[in-house]
Amino acid sequence: MSNRTARFTLDPAFTVGAVDPRLFGSFVEHLGRCVYTGIFEPDHPSADDSGLRTDVLDLIRELGVTAVRYPGGNFVSGYKWEDSVGPAAERPRRLDLAWHSTETNRFGLSEFIAFLRKIGPQAEPMMALNLGTRGVAEALELQEYANHPAGTALSELRAAHGDKDPFGIRLWCLGNEMDGPWQTGHKTAAEYGRLAAETARAMRQIDPGVQLVACGSSGQGMPTFAEWEATVLQETYDLVDYISLHAYYQPVDGDIDSFLASAVDMESFIENVVATCDHVGARLKSKKKINLSFDEWNVWYTSQWEEQTQDADPADWPEAPRLLEDNYSVLDAVVFGSLLIALLRHADRVTVACLAQLVNVIAPIMTEPGGPAWRQTTFFPFAQASKYGRGQVLDVRVDSPTYETEKYGATALLHATAVRAEDGTVTVFAVNRSRTEPLPLDVALAGLDLTSVVEHSALADADPDARNTLADPERVTPHRVEGTTLTDGRLTAVLEPLSWNMIRLA
Repeated sequence: MSNRTARFTLDPAFTVGAVDPRLFGSFVEHLGRCVYTGIFEPDHPSADDSGLRTDVLDLIRELGVTAVRYPGGNFVSGYKWEDSVGPAAERPRRLDLAWHSTETNRFGLSEFIAFLRKIGPQAEPMMALNLGTRGVAEALELQEYANHPAGTALSELRAAHGDKDPFGIRLWCLGNEMDGPWQTGHKTAAEYGRLAAETARAMRQIDPGVQLVACGSSGQGMPTFAEWEATVLQETYDLVDYISLHAYYQPVDGDIDSFLASAVDMESFIENVVATCDHVGARLKSKKKINLSFDEWNVWYTSQWEEQTQDADPADWPEAPRLLEDNYSVLDAVVFGSLLIALLRHADRVTVACLAQLVNVIAPIMTEPGGPAWRQTTFFPFAQASKYGRGQVLDVRVDSPTYETEKYGATALLHATAVRAEDGTVTVFAVNRSRTEPLPLDVALAGLDLTSVVEHSALADADPDARNTLADPERVTPHRVEGTTLTDGRLTAVLEPLSWNMIRLA
């Protein structure tokens, strides 16, 4: 074996933790065409009797998403939940300050719950509360409307609106990105911490078992990062279950090598938030652990979005405009797969994660109004991880050749994790960050009783800029890799340059 070989050992005695199904969550925000002409298009040839696009529903099931965060995002900080219930034709049209659009409210809370039920029992709502322009009272009203069985004004109103059965929403976000000056109702950490604590305390009076996410920093680069988390958790530690993290990645100034190492930043972000949580817990002498909800993550070309908004007419408030419709390349999909690996590698503490977003808006699924729906390059790593990344994450310590990056210094060419399913089968997820060289991989298997390679699938292409489009929706798909072997407890493979790999062992 050459010294350019990457190596690690797998042993069932050394695990990170169990994968929570909610790690494969996603996000539906009233933003651009995520909802309207994305999941909901009553005039579409494939629409069902609820106006949902059945071609999109099929793709969402194939993608394998679990928890779905709703209705925002920045949108939630101006959201009046009452606008989104009752007869659709009577709902008010509102200005949405977050995305400078007009919201028709034709798709609302009841439609969202019905949409989840059509995806399947694995799809659960993750409801965000408006703590920007509203507060405790409105949160309690929404909780009563959504979850109380019957016999009160708001539960009876829900029944009158056609939903006799409660929605059973267990997971709630206490606001969104409240540390961000761009947020409607932006607050200091102390202001937000108090409001989140009061809201949490009141919600637990209705239902002690409710699961709550406090807002963490909108990114590791925020000037108040870590201090924000510490202040918020000082107020809320015993009242919440999770703190949120948000991170988006794009190449900066053409620096592709650093972009390929984005997960280095993501893993440090996770570890820094864990350290902050545990420090507050120690200070409070609490035995409780706060888990992490990475409820917005993706590759997102934010600089392109910022250029677009500079030319926008401030007097124009369009309905469902084309916003943030990034078209993802093979390069983007490899970085995206690496971000998934980062989440799995921290499955002991990251127990909720939401790919932002689900359809059209920086999304794995794209649609054309009145036309087809198709899979972006990022669809495939997520679908494979959701299907085969269930079970115990094994502790993977990589010994890999490195390459130099401007942002992160010497970085391993191999980024990898492995998940052992209940039936004993193991799936390895691995990214080769080299743009030019294949990477030989040698994995020692100890005590795993594995004898065969079921499948080695790779997403890679001679053209790293290859992408799926309306004109060519299947230009990029995963392909089988030949020559990967498992003999005498050793897995040997070659990872193509710039590739996402899934190797299934039985």
